[in-house]
Amino acid sequence: MIAHPPLADAIKEAEDRTGVKAIVVSTPNMPRDLNTADSGFDLGEVEKVLAAQKKLGTTFCLPHQGTTDTMVDRCRRVVRQMGPVCQLIRQYGMIPGLSTHMPETMVYADESGLDVETYIAIYNSYGFLMQLEVDWTMQIIHESKKPVMTIKPLAAGHLRPLQGLTFVWNTLRPQDMVTIGTMSPKEAAEVIEMSLSILEQRRAVVELQETRSKASVKRTK
Repeated sequence: MIAHPPLADAIKEAEDRTGVKAIVVSTPNMPRDLNTADSGFDLGEVEKVLAAQKKLGTTFCLPHQGTTDTMVDRCRRVVRQMGPVCQLIRQYGMIPGLSTHMPETMVYADESGLDVETYIAIYNSYGFLMQLEVDWTMQIIHESKKPVMTIKPLAAGHLRPLQGLTFVWNTLRPQDMVTIGTMSPKEAAEVIEMSLSILEQRRAVVELQETRSKASVKRTK
């Protein structure tokens, strides 16, 4: 979430260095208690969160799954009390969406016509942290009425980049997104090049990891 000072500072530094305005996707938690699902969010407290998000330059505001998923009602097939929150996000000049770990969120938000423009959802070939099988999750994403930002493509390190990225880029729609965490500019450049090579169906120009056991398979000519 952008409200963490190191992240906000890093984004500002990157904008200053490049002269390019960042498109910031933030997933803040909204204040809630045991009564929120029935009585609704304290919109005054929600506004405090949104005002801070707006001040820090948030473009897309998607309440975190810790908020969203507690509001999912499988009996009524709705995401409870999120309509007024999405309306406030609009009023603060940000684009509303929902971040979720539950596939039902996308289905119910679509069915109820909730005012959102996108979703964040877990998607990887390993099925890591996914509540349904990979094929079911893929179907739900493909049938979503809105673009989906997928997360955890490498299953938190269980998959190597070539394996994880090849799967997600070949099974998502053109309007969907793959997001991936990197620890350095070099890592970011590597996964960008690998992603482009997959989409362009060519070999990636990346340096492979060297070990002593690889010496016997390296070509001499």
